[in-house]
Amino acid sequence: MSPHKTRRRHAGWISVAAAAVLAVSVLASPAQAAPGDPATASSFNLKSGPDLSAQVADLKSALPTQGVQDLLDQGNRVAKTGASCTADPFGTGDDGNVLAPARKLCWDSGDAATEEWIPQGITGVSDAQADELWGSRKPLVTAWYDKAGGKGVRLSFLDPETAVPGDPDGRRYRHVLLVEPYYNSFDHVSYKAVDVHAGGIAWYKYQLYVADTLNGLRVFDMRSILDLNPDQNASVDDTTLDGLKSNVRDETRIGRQNNVYYGHTYRYVMPQVASYKFVSAQGNSSAGTCVATGAPKASYISVDRSDTAAPALIMGEYCDSDTAHPEKGRVGALPIDDGTGLLKAAGGVVGATSAFFLPRDLTQGAARYDGMYYFNRSWTTHSGSLRRATVSGGRLVDYGANITNAVGPEDLSFEHGQGVQGGGTQYLWSLTEHRTDTADPTCTDSGSPCGRVVYAHRVGDVLARP
Repeated sequence: MSPHKTRRRHAGWISVAAAAVLAVSVLASPAQAAPGDPATASSFNLKSGPDLSAQVADLKSALPTQGVQDLLDQGNRVAKTGASCTADPFGTGDDGNVLAPARKLCWDSGDAATEEWIPQGITGVSDAQADELWGSRKPLVTAWYDKAGGKGVRLSFLDPETAVPGDPDGRRYRHVLLVEPYYNSFDHVSYKAVDVHAGGIAWYKYQLYVADTLNGLRVFDMRSILDLNPDQNASVDDTTLDGLKSNVRDETRIGRQNNVYYGHTYRYVMPQVASYKFVSAQGNSSAGTCVATGAPKASYISVDRSDTAAPALIMGEYCDSDTAHPEKGRVGALPIDDGTGLLKAAGGVVGATSAFFLPRDLTQGAARYDGMYYFNRSWTTHSGSLRRATVSGGRLVDYGANITNAVGPEDLSFEHGQGVQGGGTQYLWSLTEHRTDTADPTCTDSGSPCGRVVYAHRVGDVLARP
């Protein structure tokens, strides 16, 4: 998620960053908010964007839909877990005290090495459902952005609990391309790539929220996954529900073109159904630094289900602060309507229930459960940092010490365990972004190697750290 910086190993970067935080606090003027102070909650307020229901209805009349369980059953790629998952972005850590994951899954070789697609967001059915099941399955969903440009965002649907027959370490998964529907110049329904960073995603009921950094949120619906190749024979164009054709061979095309539907070779496309826009003016830019007022960046998101009567969407900012721009970023909470899975609005506005300035910058992901905040921080190819914080005396303050984790940790998702009677094991899920690059010596460091994985820490292990 972070902008590119010169890659240079420095085992003490965490200590240096902490010292920089203290230095900025000392130099700050009395009027400047300090890290951890309350922030203006209304800066996180959102309002609904344009209505896309007609476009989505027309697309569903043209192309057949596919359910999540069937999509998982037809997964065409295999992730590995257990002893078969050899990628290791943890090592011993820059400080020799890394928290190893309790669970880990490795992408297939193409996804592990691709320079085009970069993993960012993660969510799962534990966010979506109190019983933590989608039918009989327990999927995770991750988001990747197209670094090369043009194709936008894709999702990966992966069930870490269901083994491939005959391969106990294998887990099937499938990519789905996100698209934005529109009517073209002939008034025909079509779709285009979703050009966002997708630094965070969150699933609640049927709704999938995708962070749109400077604008707010985009919303997708799990009931609206469209199938461009239902006969599973890619060599022949399928006839669509509206009598046209669909093609999954042409990588250069997307949407309806000359009466053929394309999706950059992806079998499945998932159209945006709604959006939420920040009410406040946006003072940030695409730079890594942040401002302290106005709308925040929507860099990452997650779901807090700890209060079953008041579920919340957690949203925060990635900020790479410097002397001229000391802001560490903000984190806020937005109410979710449990009945619909949509955000809870009053008078057309979704009002944030809380907001704080972050204790530290370089935050790539945030989750909250039972009042405890968890933050992933990363800096190029150094070991990442898992931080905890709680609200004390009206401020968001550090809880315990730094926990060294993977190189390149991103978004967070909290598996709450409510689906198991008496409470199941809770996990903090995340994923790493950096591919192993043998030509880059910073990626072959035995203490902090690069590698793309989906991983989980037991929450109990995290809380047991000093």
